[in-house]
Parts: sequence; structure tokens; C-alpha cells
Amino acid sequence: MLDELGWQGWLTVAVTLSTLAALLWERFSPDKVLGAAAIVLVATGVLTPTEGLAGFWNPGVLTVALLFVLVAALKTTGAIRWIGDWILGRPRGEFPAQARLVTICAPLSAFINNTPVVAMLTSAVEHWSPRSGVSPSKLLLPMNYATILGGMCTLVGTSTNLIVAGLVLQAGIRPLHMFTPLGVGAAAAVAGAIYLLTVGRWLLPERRSALQQAESEIHEYAVEMLVEANGAVAGQTIGSAGLRHLEGSFLLELVRDGQVHPAVGPDIELHAGDRLVFVGEADAVHELRDISGLCLATEQIFKINDAGGRRTLLEVVLSSFGPAVGKTLVESAFRSRYNAAVIAISRRGQRLHSKLGDVVLQAGDTLLVETDAGFARRHGGSTEFLIVSEIGRGAKIDRQGAITVLLIVAMMVVANTVFGVDILISALVAALASILTRCVSLIELRRSFDLRLLVVIAFSFALGAAIDHSGVAAVVAGGLKGWAGAEPFWTLVLVYIAAVLFTEVLTNNAAAVLMFPIGISAAQQLGVDVMPFVMAVMMGASAGFVSPIGYQTNLMIYGPGGYRFTDYLRVGGPLSLVVGVAVLWSITRIWPF
Repeated sequence: MLDELGWQGWLTVAVTLSTLAALLWERFSPDKVLGAAAIVLVATGVLTPTEGLAGFWNPGVLTVALLFVLVAALKTTGAIRWIGDWILGRPRGEFPAQARLVTICAPLSAFINNTPVVAMLTSAVEHWSPRSGVSPSKLLLPMNYATILGGMCTLVGTSTNLIVAGLVLQAGIRPLHMFTPLGVGAAAAVAGAIYLLTVGRWLLPERRSALQQAESEIHEYAVEMLVEANGAVAGQTIGSAGLRHLEGSFLLELVRDGQVHPAVGPDIELHAGDRLVFVGEADAVHELRDISGLCLATEQIFKINDAGGRRTLLEVVLSSFGPAVGKTLVESAFRSRYNAAVIAISRRGQRLHSKLGDVVLQAGDTLLVETDAGFARRHGGSTEFLIVSEIGRGAKIDRQGAITVLLIVAMMVVANTVFGVDILISALVAALASILTRCVSLIELRRSFDLRLLVVIAFSFALGAAIDHSGVAAVVAGGLKGWAGAEPFWTLVLVYIAAVLFTEVLTNNAAAVLMFPIGISAAQQLGVDVMPFVMAVMMGASAGFVSPIGYQTNLMIYGPGGYRFTDYLRVGGPLSLVVGVAVLWSITRIWPF
């Protein structure tokens, strides 16, 4: 069937494969990669300019944009943290905590986007774990998987479902409603929850979080020096004293008159008696002793999370859109950009012990930073970080605002389900209500609005349109039909598996857009109802359990849970199989061929 492809089809295949390779390489951000692919397809005539940009006014994409307003309101008012504290409660052991997280998070994430749910609950788990003695690694993965499963149940539970709903409208198929995915999603959620609370819980690793690793090991890498009275560096600036570009360590903070000054700049003048805290390689003390005017402090008093409330420590997880990704701390000017000093970096569950300034940062890296008290407010909703969690302190909760925004979300759901209001209209009204009731300020909204994610989704539509219009979808669908012996069920199985594989190596939204035209073409060639294939693509694109990069929330808990790639394979592999069986079984019962 490959001889049926013309030059446009082969060019589309080449662009698609190049896009996949670039996304896996992670050298360029996803918005740049997908944007470049769309430009090539339009410039070569595979798509018209209108087709290339059609994703920007697709109802699904517009709805995702409006839901950013509600997400920002839920964060700003502390509603998610409020719910998170209630979810975790005061369980008396590991299994009760797991049971509460799984059984409550799944239905909650059906109505509140799972990304903020995971972000806030990750912080709540990290606060609760030290008091309970239960490792975060025993809780975060089940919680994360439960939110993914719950998000499958409604259109607003995950952006993937909204994107598929938008593709359905674009294809002229009967529109999906709020609870169209509920039957299949509920079957997957119940089967997944049973697995997570039985076999799955015994497969969970016992790991130390990034913070726990840093707390137990940082004393080996922190050195405190005192500025000597009448010494060579007293009266000099940090820059002129040569303390900004040391070989084996970097200046973390300056303590003067009992006040902690983090991320000090090069123009700060040194005074006699200043205590300078350096972090770096274990033998950095030898380098520091050679600096005239500095002496080793007789009492090494620096301890993480112990500065009488004067030190602000945060745990941040880098997103793929962060400007520091692909660069070192020095190249990205991390210290001056964020007024924050990095104490430790954790990657794939392991604390990195090399010189921090030489580490090329990657998406998903967990950074322990010391900064000023306003960092969380400035960057808590930023798309540059997946998680910003202040250590030892919980987010403030505006109870009145939290109740208001939760009522707005509830009324949006009622409008969709009871009164049949279009989800785009109800989301627009809910967003305006959140702004008018001052549940979210315009400043907070600007910080939380993920324009680059919308660009990725919109340009993914262009790639999906090219796959459809160039005949690639028909050829792939014909191949799937041939492998399945023209049996609708086995063709459905192959479409679902392909969607799962795509979401494991790409992203859930890109997988949905790429597989949708293939699924529709397969149904049309078989002469059967398209809905089973629509559901297979929708569910398969959300079933990213095996890889940390397959689903954004998987990446969010990577460092905080101290997980390794193999943990996702061990726990998520069987879960993927269980969910796949439940999804395919329920699809054929609800929409028989």
C-alpha cells in the first residue's frame, strides 16, 4: 500500500518522523519543534495556511485555554491545597494513606484538571511523610496514576479528552458530551484502583525523595568560611574577591548579623565576621583555604531547613518549557534570573554529585533552591516549573475564595450535564465568573496561562491534518486492518496499542492528534461505527503509565518521589495491561460493532 502515497504523503511521513526524533532528543522545546513542522507542511503546500493554523480556533483548544483560568483560580485561592489536606487527612499508616489517595483522587480529577491536583498533593505528601514515617515513593505514584485514571472519565478531566472532542467536531462526527467517556473511563479507573491497592502496592519502591537525599548528604558538600577582620577580602565585593567563579564550589548564601542573604550578587561588599556558605565538591575546603582573608568556621552550623525560619527553601521541578533546560546553571543565569541559589539537583531518583555549575539541566530535574520569600508567589504558577513547593510551609488558603471557585466549577459541570450547555460556553462563563469574583487576578492569570502548551496542541493539529489529507492515515489504517485480518475488534486493539505507544514516547495530546485520523480511517474502511475508535484513541492517549515522559504528571513526581525509570516500568507496565483490558472490554459493550 505504500505505493499509493504521493510526494505529499512521503513528505508528511518524513516530517512526522523528524518531529518525533526532535521531541525525543529534547534539544529544542516542543512548541518550536511542532511550529517548525507546521511551517514546513504549509510552505511545501501539503497544507493551506488555514489548515495549518486551524488548531488555534478549534473548540477543544479554546476550551483548554479557558480552563487555564479555572486552574489559576484553584491555585491562587488555595482550593486545591484545601482539598489535598482533606484527602490526605490523618491516615495511620501506609495502606490507609494509599487507599485515601487512590479512591478520592480519581473522582476528583474527573472534574479538576489533574496537573494542579498532582502538584498540590505532591506538596501535601511531602509535608505529611516525615511525620508519618511513610516514604513519598509509596504514595506519589499511586496518587499520580489515580488522577490519570480519573481524568479519563469526563471531557474536562484532561486536556486530551477535550482535544479529541474538538477533533470529533472538526470531523463532522456527532459531538461528545461531558460524560460520554464515563462508562469506559470508570471501568478503567475501577480496574486500575483495584490493581494499585493490591498487586501494585507491593511493587512500589522504597526510595528517598530529592529533599531527603539532600538533607542526609549535604553536610559533605557544604563548607562555611568566615571573613577575617582586616583580611584581604574584607571591604571587597564578592566579585572582586574572586568568589563567583571558583573551580570546586559556589557561594550559596551570606549570613550577616544573624540574617540570611541567599543568592547574593557579585556587587555585595564583604564585612568582617560575615559567614559565607559554599556548596560544591567534597574537597572544596582546600580551595577555599587558599583564599587569603577567609578562615574555616570552627562551628559548621549550616543545616538544610534549620535557620529559625529565616531561610526559604523550595523544591522545584523543571518543565520542558523552562529556559534553563538544555543549559547549565551558569549559561542560563539561573541565580540572577530567579534570585535563587541551587543547593542540589536530583535526576531520575538520584542526587547528582558532580559540580552543579557543569550540569546540563533536563526537563523533570528536581532542584533544591534557597531563595527569597517571594519566589513561590512569583513563580508558583509559572509554566517554567512543573512544581514549586516551599519546604516546611503550606500554601495559604483563602477559604471564601476557595469555596467560590469550587462552586463555579460545580455550576459549570451542572450546566454541561443537566442543562446541556456546550462545554466551550460553560467554560467561558466560568472563567469570566472567576475573574469577576476576584478568585484570580490578571497578574496570576498571566503567570499561569500556558501559551506554549496551546501552541504545541494547535500545531499538533496541523500534523494530524497532514496525516489525514496526504493519505498517510488511510495507508496506516489499511495496514492495521490487514494485520488484524479485517476484524474490527483486533483492529481496535491495534489502534489502542498504537495510541499508548505514541503517548509513552511523545505527549498525550500529540498522540491523540496523530492517531485520531488513523482511527477514523480504520473505522471507515471497515464500515463500522467510528465511536469505538474515537474512544480507543482518547483512552489510549491518556494511558501513559510506563514512561516518565509519557504524561506530564509522571514527570512532576519523578524527583519528589525519588523514582527511577525502572519504577515506572515495574508498576506502570502491569497497570497499562489491566487498564487496556478494561478499556477494550467496556468499549465493545457500550458501542458494539
